[in-house]
Amino acid sequence: MTSFEGVYGPYSITADDEREVLGYRLALFTAALAQAGLLLQWKQLGEAWLWPWLVPLLLGVGLALRWIHIYLRPLHRALQLLWLLGCLGFAALALRAGPTGMAAAVAADPRWIWAIGLFFAALAGIGFKEFFCFRRPEAIGVTLLLPLALLGALSGLLPVAASGTLLGLEAGLLLVLTLRKFPMPAHADVGDKSVFAYLEAQRQQPRP
Repeated sequence: MTSFEGVYGPYSITADDEREVLGYRLALFTAALAQAGLLLQWKQLGEAWLWPWLVPLLLGVGLALRWIHIYLRPLHRALQLLWLLGCLGFAALALRAGPTGMAAAVAADPRWIWAIGLFFAALAGIGFKEFFCFRRPEAIGVTLLLPLALLGALSGLLPVAASGTLLGLEAGLLLVLTLRKFPMPAHADVGDKSVFAYLEAQRQQPRP
């Protein structure tokens, strides 16, 4: 174990912590690859068979949110809830339009973005966390480009091609973000465990 001095005392990075960090990075990398593959196939081959990319994309973000370290538990739970509601939105879209007609259904009726956009809000939240912690420019790109592309398509202010270009840029930035994380030491993603311990102790205190 590696020991560090935290804000509220010393803490150690265990083998379990390192496995969680590796799981988080691999899950986010899987999601980045899936999103890039989906958008590339959409551009090169059309929209019919995009759904297989959704499986690793949805699972990757879900697992990343399982292993991500965020000090504020309500924020962590909120991102997980957004992911879950977004997955339910994709399921409703698949049931309504069929797996091969999902992209066409969204293009024909952008209101579907309200349902599936919650998933991308969770992904943007991961980008914001990464920027807040590490100040990586690609992270703020992910955070800003996702809502810009989706809200632009939803409002009709951006044509489909422009929204697709923004999403492609965001996917590239997400891939860069995930690749740059692998050389980082595990404790960078774990954070200050003494803060987690302090916050947990505060939650356990009986209310007056």
